Order: sequence, then structure tokens, then C-alpha cells
Amino acid sequence: MNRLQEPETVNQVSAEKQVMFHTIKECDELKRQLAFRTRELEQARHDLQQFAYAASHDLQEPLRLVSGYVQLLQNRYRGTIDDKADGYIDYITGGVRQLQIMLHGLMDLSRIETRGAPFVSTCLDDALDQALHHLQTELRLSGARILRDKLPEVVADAAQMAMLFRHLVSNAIRFKGEEPPEIRLLASREATGWVVSVSDNGIGIPAKFAERVFVVFQKLHPRTEYPGIGMGLSFCKRIVERHGGRIWVDPCHEPGALVRFALPDPPVGVGPP
Repeated sequence: MNRLQEPETVNQVSAEKQVMFHTIKECDELKRQLAFRTRELEQARHDLQQFAYAASHDLQEPLRLVSGYVQLLQNRYRGTIDDKADGYIDYITGGVRQLQIMLHGLMDLSRIETRGAPFVSTCLDDALDQALHHLQTELRLSGARILRDKLPEVVADAAQMAMLFRHLVSNAIRFKGEEPPEIRLLASREATGWVVSVSDNGIGIPAKFAERVFVVFQKLHPRTEYPGIGMGLSFCKRIVERHGGRIWVDPCHEPGALVRFALPDPPVGVGPP
């Protein structure tokens, strides 16, 4: 009986080997395609960064020229024509100033990866302290209250971690509600790294705009109501992604806004970028 079953068993093993061989071959092909697409995306991202920097840098000179001549018009002709002409000059001056701020923002955004510092052991409490020191005037004027748990030590660009906290806390102050801002920062350990949460009691972020707020120059409110150019969370997203993490808005948090970002543990045996 066993001898009669042997050819069938051999054929079955042979078929399984063929299936395994084709599966391995398909996996290798998928890995090759994934690596190719990853290189394409990295190149496209690099090209986009170079374009943003070049465009913002090259536009500075003609913008300075326009700003200079508008200033001459303002100094020489203000009050000599009529109120409407003075208003036109003010509109142009304000527009040029706003464009200069936006171009500087683009240049700074493009430098996050191209001019970032190497990753080192970084205490997030120290980074937060630096951010709060930078914002001390805003904190005092708004009457903001900072509630914080102990934050962890991670492998990161220390200066960019301070910038990350500065933008998140600044947003919480700017978009405050009727009560003085109350900003809470805490961290939780996850399987692959740390998740840091920054919550406030402000006007909040509607769930439908949870992704839009990270897009460059996307403002949810008129500039006259809430100043800014809509780049704060774009900076945060770029910094977190440079560190291999992700950032998101928790749409279920009410009242106020809750922004979380995850920083993964560095690979064992891999040096800092």
C-alpha cells in the first residue's frame, strides 16, 4: 500500500515546491517594484523640496524691488492724492509683506530635511522648555496654563523637537476659546515607540478638516480673525515625518483640539541620519 502511494506523495511534494518557488519569485518581484517606487517617491520629494527652495529664494529679489518702490510711493505721495489712493498703497504694502512671510516660510519648510541636524539622544522635556521660553510673551499675555507630564528621551534632532513643540503650543494659544488657554502635554509608551499628545481647551478642529490642517497655507479661519499663514502644522508634519513618525488630529476630542504625534524607536545598530 505504501509503495503505491509513493508516486503520489512525490508528485505532491514536487507541486508544493513549485508553488513555493513561484511564491518566492512573486515576493521578490514585489520587493523589487516596491524599492523602485520608493526611490521614485524619494526623488520626487527631493525635487519638490529643491523647487520650493529655489522658487522662494529666487522670488525674494523681485519682491524686494516691488516692496522698495511701494515704500517710495508711500513716503512721497501719501496724502497728496486722495484717501482712495492711500488705501491702494496700503493694500499693496500689506500684500507684499504677506507674500514675503509666505516665501520665508517655504524656505524654512524646505530646510527641515536638507539642513536638519544629526539625530542624537534628546530629552523632550528640554525641547519643550526651549519652546516655552521662546513663547513666554504669548503665554503671559494669553494667561495660558501649561499642564505637563514627564516626557521621554528619544533619538531625534533636538532643535526640530523644540520647533515642533513651539508650533503646537503656539497654535493652542492662537486658537483659544473664551477661557484662558489650558494646554496639556503627556506621553505614552507604545509597542514601537512613543506617542506624545498635545491637547487644549480652545475652539478645536472640526473632524472634516483633520487632514487639511496639515497642508501648506491651508487656513480654516480668516486672517483678520486669526493671524498667521497656515504653516504651523505643516512644519510639524514635516518634522515628524523626517523622524519616521506620523502626526494626526484626534477628531473625538472635545472641547478643544488634540494633536498626537508618534516617534518610532530607532532601528538597532543603525546610526542616526
